[in-house]
Amino acid sequence: MANFAKPSAPRFSVEVYQNEFLPEGGRDVHAIVTVTSTGGATATRAAAARGSAAVVIMVDCSGSMEYPPDKMRGAREATAAAIDTLRDGTAFAVVAGTHVAKEVYPGQGRLAVADPATRAQAKEALRGLSAGGGTAIGTWLRLADGLLRQSSAAIRHGILLTDGRNEHEDPAVLRATLEACAGRFTCDARGVGTDWEVKEVTGIASALLGSADIVADPAHLTEDFTLMMENVMGKEVADVALRLWTPVGVEIQYVKQVAPTVQDLSDRRTEAGPRAGDYPTGSWGDESREYHVCVRVPAASVGQEMLAARATLLLPGAPGEPPATLAQGLVRAVWTDDLAASTAINPQVAHYTGQAELAQAIQQGLEARKLGDVDGATAKLGRAVQLASASGNADTAKLLAKVVDVVDAAAGTVRLKAKVADADEMTLETRSIQTVRVKKS
Repeated sequence: MANFAKPSAPRFSVEVYQNEFLPEGGRDVHAIVTVTSTGGATATRAAAARGSAAVVIMVDCSGSMEYPPDKMRGAREATAAAIDTLRDGTAFAVVAGTHVAKEVYPGQGRLAVADPATRAQAKEALRGLSAGGGTAIGTWLRLADGLLRQSSAAIRHGILLTDGRNEHEDPAVLRATLEACAGRFTCDARGVGTDWEVKEVTGIASALLGSADIVADPAHLTEDFTLMMENVMGKEVADVALRLWTPVGVEIQYVKQVAPTVQDLSDRRTEAGPRAGDYPTGSWGDESREYHVCVRVPAASVGQEMLAARATLLLPGAPGEPPATLAQGLVRAVWTDDLAASTAINPQVAHYTGQAELAQAIQQGLEARKLGDVDGATAKLGRAVQLASASGNADTAKLLAKVVDVVDAAAGTVRLKAKVADADEMTLETRSIQTVRVKKS
């Protein structure tokens, strides 16, 4: 493990957990790469001094937001609370989203700078929000992108709230918009009520390296928006990349974030020189995340060993300058004829492999349930219950218990409930990717 950060900056560290031993001829190497950022208090004060964040809040104002009226009211109040949470010096704007996107504050295609006066003006402007029109989320994101691109802030972030499906825009347009915006800003997405599409909201958050969640009751929007904005204000470093270098003959099979959520980064790779590729990790505050890296090495004989991969955390440099190395860790491969050593599964690898399977089992089980495949849904959701129980994922276990009757958690024996509230099913699907950390001894 190595740490290269300067004392005045947030400090990053990389730890690698793996069983490096392979049997003769063994080829697949699995490792959990734990990345931790600390020292954010000093960095946050420095960030506040230079106003290094820009935020655009996108509020759904389509016609459905008026039914029931507490959705629109809750959205206004939540946005006001988020504005109150902005740090002085933060650049910000509010966008009303329907089948078109309109600037609510400050207007004229610009960003405001947060201070007591602009926060008061922005909250006053929220009074004019009203529901009417359709839903075309790509237009909201494109306007937010245009506003955020004006800012030189290190942290560029969006918060998006919707209550319905993206019905007034071709799905290909939204996909293209997300591809264009990826890497330019991060975005948290929220669905209020139960008439929105989970895969749309989670897809937006995944593409833009943010979080996704359901707020079934509009009364909870204010709390959720406040916490989201507090999290944004706690970010100090943006555009951090995980670079994987591999020797000749080594192939990367996949790279997945596995904590605090499961997110496959394999197809996000950008080439970074001979045998090296960068995987985006987004913005960081005081936090820890874990990544599952699987590489395939050439077969070798007992007694041989090699560096299978080098994981380096990088921060982009100024134009024309190379990126700064924040931390580094090594993944190794050693071939042995010791059966006990080569067949042992590293606890971290085993745990997060199970958490990824848990997320997949929930998603597949709920899809089977929607299609009327009772046997398939029962089998997948039963496996999910078993995995949640074994890994100590109590939050997911509680959500599963609202969709199935658990007969034997350890064995994964369940019965599908005859009636399930839409909010319970959508909450389980939306939060299926949330994981618990391995209990380290």
